[in-house]
Order: sequence, then C-alpha cells, then structure tokens
Amino acid sequence: MSLTRLADESLDKYGEYVALAFEGRRYTNLEQARAAARLAHALRRLGVGPGDRVVVMLPNCPEVIQSYGGILKCGGVIVPVIFLLGEREVAHIVADSEAKVVITSADMLGKVEAQIGVLPTLHHVLLVDGGGDGTTRSLVEETAAESPIFTAVDRAPDDLAVILYTSGTTGVPKGVALSHANLESNARSAASLNELGRDEWAVAVLPLSHSYGLTVMNAGHILGTRAALLRWFHPEAVLQAIQEFKAVSMSAVPTMLIYLLNYPDAERFDTSSMRVWGSGAAPLPTEIVEPFEKKFGGRILEGYGLTVVERRPIEGVGSD
Repeated sequence: MSLTRLADESLDKYGEYVALAFEGRRYTNLEQARAAARLAHALRRLGVGPGDRVVVMLPNCPEVIQSYGGILKCGGVIVPVIFLLGEREVAHIVADSEAKVVITSADMLGKVEAQIGVLPTLHHVLLVDGGGDGTTRSLVEETAAESPIFTAVDRAPDDLAVILYTSGTTGVPKGVALSHANLESNARSAASLNELGRDEWAVAVLPLSHSYGLTVMNAGHILGTRAALLRWFHPEAVLQAIQEFKAVSMSAVPTMLIYLLNYPDAERFDTSSMRVWGSGAAPLPTEIVEPFEKKFGGRILEGYGLTVVERRPIEGVGSD
C-alpha cells in the first residue's frame, strides 16, 4: 500500500482531465502523474530509497504536488517545510529529519546553502528553477530524460509517509510522524463531506506544506475534482480566482476569512457561485459567520483536527 495509489486510482477511475489551474496554465492529472514518475526515477538514481527523507520547501505550485508524488512513488518520506521559515529553523529541520535531498527554488537556496557539504546526510539539492552549478542540481534537467512510468514501491499502512514539523513556539520544531494509513484516512474523511461536482472548481489557497492543505489535496485525488491553485494567500487573488473560475468551494483558516471579510474592494468581485467555505486549523470567531455568509454567499463549515507530538523519537530521525 502507498498513498500514491490515490492519484493512480484517480486516473484509472476518471481518466485524464484538467485537474489544476495555476498562473494561467492548466494541468491534467495525467501530466502531473507523469511528472511525478519522472521525478521518482531521478530520486531513485540519486540514491533515495524506501524510508529516506526528502525536504520540499516551496510555496504552492504544481512542482510541490509533483514532488510529493515522486517521493512517495520511490518509497521516500516527504518532509514539507513552510517556505516562510528562517534559515535557523530550516537548518534544524534538514538536520533533524536527516533529509537526503532538498527540493527548493533559487530564491530560497540561502536557507539551506550552508548545510551543503556539511551535513553528512544531505546529498543533493534540487532547484525547480535552476541548478546544475556543481553544488545544486536542476530538477528539470534531472527529470527530462526519465520515463513517465514508474511502478510505486510498496509500503505498509504503518510506514512513514510524511514528517510534519511543528511551529516551534515552545522550543525547536518537532517532527510529527504521519503514516500512509493516517493520511489516507484523513483524505477519505474529508472526501466524504464533499459537495463539489466534478465539472466545478474549488480555489486551493491552503499551504500544501500544512496538514490541512495535504488533506484537501489528497481528497481531491479521491474525488477527481479540480482546483485553481494560488501560490499564497492574498484577498484580491482569492476573489479574482472565485470570479474567474466560478468557484463553488474553498478551504481556509479563520485568518483568511477575516481578511476577506475586511477587504475594502471585495464588492468588485462576483462570489455568487460559492456554496461552501471550509474553515479549520484554528477556532473560527462566531461573530464573523453571519456577516461573512451575507457578504460572500455560501455557508461556512468548520472542521477540527489535532496534531499530536508523541514523546518518543521517530525511527531514523535525530532528536530535537
């Protein structure tokens, strides 16, 4: 069993369809699956095997989804890193997770550059927009000649799929181990609440480096739905995407909803297509629900999740 089967089963069930829109381009589920397979071949050639950790430090973009798929296909463990973290926090996560590969971009290379050639576990840094200079590699060049077909490495339900790091508000960030079964269960629970038709669009603005964003992404594979992906949250970009795609659904954190409610130019945009606003990751102030629904249409559905840090080491991961 591997979490990557969700994307494979989606292809088998729904065939090829436009699954993602990002900054003026549309991507089919088949394109994304082929990109993930090419990356899986490249990662295996670079020495990534079952259980090896790969850090992905990027804002939302198609390459994040491709990277997650490729890592899981070759049996690796995803270590998502919020791109807004500072150099010190990133250095701790790369060292503590014993990551073998980091996938990032040129503008974020400075956060990990000092670890290249120093950490014995860090073998390669792949850049999505450059590389090939001797100390880093180009993801595009590494994957260009690889096969678009890759048979996923079989993993047990309890095997690690993702290590999410806490924010470190009470100390250094700590790794939270999530298994393939954990994440599949979360995704199927989220999918069971879906009210989105397959010909309708959702707006995806949650960071894919967060458990909430991961869950929504995986639920999309199960449902065969489509999403307009935003690189990061900005009220005007969200409202523009809703209007452009006639979106009917969006998952958010309460802070995003509050920013939207207080955005002064919101009336310029047509949000009448919206039916559902998901809210989670923090308590939703009850006083904003009625004015928000009145202003933007649809209804807010609040969810609850919990990340538990066990006081025991993750196998193969350094202590914090």
